[in-house]
Amino acid sequence: MTAQQQSEWTGFTGDADPYGGGDPYADYRTADFPFTRYTDLADRRLGAGVIAAGDEFFAQRENLLVPERAEFDPEHFGHKGKVMDGWETRRRRGASAEHPWPTAEDHDWALVRLGAPGVVRGIVVDTAHFRGNYPQAVSVEGTSVPGSPSPEQLLSDEAKWTTLVPRTPVAGHAANGFAVSVEQRVTHLRLNQHPDGGVARLRVYGEVVPDPAWLAVLGTLDVVALENGGQVEDASNLFYSPATNTIQPGRSRTMDDGWETRRRRDRGNDWIRYRLVAQSQIRAIEIDTACLKGNAAGWASVSVRDGGDDDGAAWREILPRTRLQPDTNHRFVLPVPAVGTHARVDIYPDGGISRLRLYGSLTQEGATRLAARHQELGG
Repeated sequence: MTAQQQSEWTGFTGDADPYGGGDPYADYRTADFPFTRYTDLADRRLGAGVIAAGDEFFAQRENLLVPERAEFDPEHFGHKGKVMDGWETRRRRGASAEHPWPTAEDHDWALVRLGAPGVVRGIVVDTAHFRGNYPQAVSVEGTSVPGSPSPEQLLSDEAKWTTLVPRTPVAGHAANGFAVSVEQRVTHLRLNQHPDGGVARLRVYGEVVPDPAWLAVLGTLDVVALENGGQVEDASNLFYSPATNTIQPGRSRTMDDGWETRRRRDRGNDWIRYRLVAQSQIRAIEIDTACLKGNAAGWASVSVRDGGDDDGAAWREILPRTRLQPDTNHRFVLPVPAVGTHARVDIYPDGGISRLRLYGSLTQEGATRLAARHQELGG
């Protein structure tokens, strides 16, 4: 973020004004956090979930991971009070009339299972519409536990938690962003509110670090899939939707669940560049234009290279420019397997695709490097 944006962000801890009518987002405070270019590891589409909370009296914990931004209806009240689109706990009290205030250690918590384990690069704790009922501070911890642990296991002494975000004051009605520098593979988070209050949304941005043993058992897999550790490095245009959508799990169900570019008025073309989970041998390709009917790409080609920008590796076309049909899944078997660490899809001249699948397996070199990184990060 720019120096001006950083200055603005560090200055917006504290209360927001009471809602005065009109657009509730008109006085919402946020900044351009650079770590949001990474994958949201807490995306429900990857299988993330809020599996437990110490208290959710006013608003349920599951709201934290709703993909859409929080909504606000000033006239919506229930039998417990104002209905909020977020996770909200009751007000904490002290032990007696002489000491009615909560202690410094009192806090509420929620346990979050990441959809894809990985290294966390940044966290956004969004308090949208929580103006006078947001927490005074938050903290976030991470742990790496194999399998599918229960909340009881995560809360026991068996789980070893590492601080990702120390206890830090936050603002009401704001996107509170925190860069994370801990180089550790994380499977679960514990979001703490000090001492109580409400949080609308939680976003956990980072790099997927898959389990090499699981990928080895799968054999043939999608080596560019987000859940397997694939990543979008760059794209020519993100006007309508993020390029990361193209490597999300499942088929697209709506037009905005794919990648669509603005209309070009020149002789160029649009493209996405990907980093594969590791060096891989690609044997088949799928290009899906599901839900893109009058705006699907006209043609597409796919290229790979073995090595990054610094290696001087050249791009090799493995699927020549091929006509695409609207709202159709296109499948191609390669005559010869292609080895690479990166891939690129070019669409002509513009439009969009909903999904890209590159089916193959890790090479011996790729599997060795992935296993070494997994071990280095505590997996």
